[in-house]
Order: sequence, then structure tokens, then C-alpha cells
Amino acid sequence: MKQIINDLIAQALLELAQASRIPADLSINIQVTPARDASQGDYASNIALMLAKPAAMAPRALAELIVDALPAVEAIEKVEVAGPGFINFFVASSTSNSVIRRILEQGEDFGRSELGQGSKVQVEFVSANPTGPLHVGHGRGAAFGATLANLLSFVGFDVQKEYYVNDAGRQMHILGTSVWLRYLELCGETIDFPSNGYQGDYVWDIAATLHRENAGRFHRPVAQVMADVSADAPAGDKEKHIDDLIANAHGLLGEDEYSVVFDLALVTLTEVIRVDLQNFGVEFDRWFSERSLSDEGLIEQAIRRLQDNGHVYEQDGALWFRSTNFGDEKDRVVRRDNGQTTYFASDIAYHMNKFDRGFDTVINIWGADHHGYIPRVKASLSALGYVADNLEVQLVQFANLFENGVKMSMSTRSGEFVTLRQLREDVGQDAARFFYVMRKAEQHMDFDLDLAREQSNENPVYYLQYAHARICSVGRQCIDRGIAVPAADANLARLDNSHEQALVKQLGQFHERVESAAIRREPHLVVNYLRDLAHQFHSWYNAHHFIVDDSELRDARLALASAIGQVMRNGLKLMGVSAPEKM
Repeated sequence: MKQIINDLIAQALLELAQASRIPADLSINIQVTPARDASQGDYASNIALMLAKPAAMAPRALAELIVDALPAVEAIEKVEVAGPGFINFFVASSTSNSVIRRILEQGEDFGRSELGQGSKVQVEFVSANPTGPLHVGHGRGAAFGATLANLLSFVGFDVQKEYYVNDAGRQMHILGTSVWLRYLELCGETIDFPSNGYQGDYVWDIAATLHRENAGRFHRPVAQVMADVSADAPAGDKEKHIDDLIANAHGLLGEDEYSVVFDLALVTLTEVIRVDLQNFGVEFDRWFSERSLSDEGLIEQAIRRLQDNGHVYEQDGALWFRSTNFGDEKDRVVRRDNGQTTYFASDIAYHMNKFDRGFDTVINIWGADHHGYIPRVKASLSALGYVADNLEVQLVQFANLFENGVKMSMSTRSGEFVTLRQLREDVGQDAARFFYVMRKAEQHMDFDLDLAREQSNENPVYYLQYAHARICSVGRQCIDRGIAVPAADANLARLDNSHEQALVKQLGQFHERVESAAIRREPHLVVNYLRDLAHQFHSWYNAHHFIVDDSELRDARLALASAIGQVMRNGLKLMGVSAPEKM
């Protein structure tokens, strides 16, 4: 309907321009939005206010001129000018009711569109270091990314979901060394475990596997392990202490033996993450290894391209990317004076690889603490010759967990955290997925465990699912009474009370809300839509009987209820939430 109204306005403006009533060279951007107040119609446009100044007319006078020039169509019952120059459109009830027929005919495809026209989009999300199980903080990015990918696919984009496995950085070596030290303890050594090591129970589990499968193969005396190692905190430097331990692990084991320990930790935790995400309803099309960038020479290729384009210089033995030429606050090192490339160089190569794979748009979903990293990555893309704006970065704030009104502490390094698996098992898959996408991703989120567990209308996901279960209950009552649930041929003109008309209008906006959520990268817009729909349904259900003696009215109401149920299922599926038939 928005597009129909948009086209009507465009035709009216063209007619006015051809008649020299308004300038022919106006820059026109027609905006049509659902009306906030039912008394003001179904849709509104501020086009007269936007064009008033360049057209040298009073907004209200221009609005009246546009209304007079609008082509007459059966879908629009009337058009009014309101306030300083808003144009309000009232959709004919017969046109509004037709959405019920479309929903019942299209089923799970209702709301789909070809807006994206097959444009290739990559959505990279979660991408947590495989240094431990996913915790509740990662869950928000997982739910947001999966829902956004679903939305984009639903409106016609060709979407690929990717997980970037950070398997080459310092944190992974801290993990590998932590596992080795726990293994040495299982071999009978007494070790002062480093304060900067990974201390969760999962490290013990991996060390136990290493010991069980290899016995004393990697055993080295603690005196050798601690040789020439700097003091740990608080007396010393914890970062230097763990780095010295990592160096000794390499030296004492040799690269081949060290790789066995390292790879066991990496493979074990990557698989734990994969399974946890799969059980959370999140699956990826590709798991991309950071180490492959080096193995396949992509990092050196990226640096050479920057050099060939004149954006790299040498200083103090290091290679620097001149990122300040592209708006970054300072230049960045891509190769240190010791010859090692930086993490940023890997990121440059990774993004080069993304666009070389042919994606039109790349969407990175990062934690909010990565905000300062965006300018340097975009600078590198510009320097490589790509369109930097084709990279979008969606920032997701950390989710704070509350129980009994008290915030729960979280520390990955110390092993004190609630895993995503524990959360899912505690509150359920549906509540977890729903709560994570209820608000804008960039807003802080307090995840209320007590509310998520509650089986009442106070719990927003329960309230919504209960609406769907009620609709299914009506269907079962019909079956018990031998009443056939009507198809799309019911007399929908009988839906004439205010509750029903409001519901019909709400159903008619599903398509637009889904597209808006996808384009704006805001899945919470669908959540808001479904909550409004559930509220309107519950009000209608409580105020009116569906299975009445008047068969024509009954069939119309049952058709409306069936359409509401279908839209709820479609919307919930986009969020990875189930639509139960009984509760």
C-alpha cells in the first residue's frame, strides 16, 4: 500500500509540474509512513512540507494542490490535509481486508519480497576467540546476527553467514600454554598458575584429554618451564610473565609438539562453540580461519597492494600504513621491526578477501568496544581501491545478566561467567533468542533471568506465544465441533468492529515492517510489531466470541484469527523463536 500511495503522489507531482503549478526541477523524495493515530487515517506523507520552500508555497496550500491532483483509485477511500500540511490517506476497508486473503494464500511466504534483488551480502558475526565456551555476552551478537541474516534473506538478498575464527593471535597462545600448564600439573608438577592464564574448568578438561591420550609425552620439569620467566603480578608484570611462559612452551616442546597441544585446544573449543551455536539455532555457511590468511599468502598480498598504491612507508624498521590519509587518527603498523605482521594486517587481508569473493555489501557485527577500530579498517579498504561504505559495522552492546535484581559478575579469563549453553538450558531457547533482540543492538541491555523464566503475560515472549496458542486453541475447538476453518473466501466485510479493523491494518503493515527492519538493520522493529499485534489480538479475543451462531461472522473472524496466527509464525521464525500450539 505504501508503494501505491507513493506512486499516486509521484503522479500528482508530475501532473502539477507539467501544468507549471510547481517547478519542474524539484528534487523529490517521497516519504509515506503508517499513521500513528487511526483517526488520522492509515498512512501519511509530509511531502508538502518538504517541497514547500523550493516550490515557494505555503505547505498547506501545496498539500491541497497535491490532493486535488491525486488520481482516484478504489484502494483509497479518502484523503485529507491535516495540520501544517500533512497528507493523510484512508485505505478502503475492502482493500484492507484483502490482506487476510493474501496471508492465507501465501502462508509462510507472506511478507517476503524481492527488495534485495539478489544482491550479495555477507554477515559476519560472533567471531569470538576460541579461548573458551561462548558466554551470555556473545549470545546477543549471535541472536542479532542470525535474525538480521534471516531478515535480509526474507526480503530478497543473497546472504552468506560467516564466523571468523581467530586462531592465530596471542590469546590462542595463552590458551595453549594454559592447557599445557594444567597438563603438567596432571603429570605431578606443582606450578604457580599464571594470573593471566585461562583458568576455567574447560582448560582442565582439555588438559585431561591431552594427558589421557598422550601420557607423559609433553612432560617437562617445572624448573625448565619456569627458567628465565619474569615475575608474575602483583610483584611483576603479568603480561611479560605469560609471554615468557609461551616462549618456553615453544622452546621446550618444539614447534611440532607445541602444535599438538595448541591444535587440541583450538579444535576442542571451536567445536564446542559450533555445537552451542547450532543448538542456539545459529548455523554458519563458512568458518574462516585467520591462520589461512598467512598460509595462503593473503597478508603479504594485501601489504604489497598497499605498497603498490603508495600507502605504505618504512620507519624505525617497521612498515606503516598511511591510514591518516583516509581519515584515521594515526598511521598503523602492518609489519613490526621483527618482521612479524600485525593483527591489523590480518584484518586488512581478511576484508580484502571478503570483497574479492564478490560481496556487494559486507556487514560486520562487532562488540561496542570495537568502535575505534572501524575508521582504520575502512581506511584500508579505500587504500586497496574498494568502496569503504560497502562495509557496514553494526555494534552490539554487552548484555548484563541480572538475577533477583543483582547483576552477575562476568570474567572470561578467570572462568567466572555464565555460558550461552547454561542460559539456554535455564530460560529456554525461545526466551533467550527473543530477549536478545528486543532492543536496539547499540543500546545497553539488562537480561532479567527471573522475567525470562516467568510463565505469565509479564514475560514478553510468553505473551506473544500465548496469543498464537490461543488461535490454535480456537482451531481445535472448531475441529471438535465439526466446523471447518474457512479459507480465503469468507465474507470479510463482516469484520466491522474497531478491534477487527485495527488488526487488519496491523496485518497490512507486516511486509513494510520486515523490509524496514532489514534495511535499517534493526530486528527489534519486528519484535515491536509482533508485540503490538499480540496485544491487539488479546484485546479482541477477550472482547468477542469467535465461534458464534452467525456462520458468516464466525467464518470471517476465524479467517482473521488464522491470518494473525500465520503472521505471528512468520515473524517469530525470523527471530528463531517457536510458535507453540499449546501452552
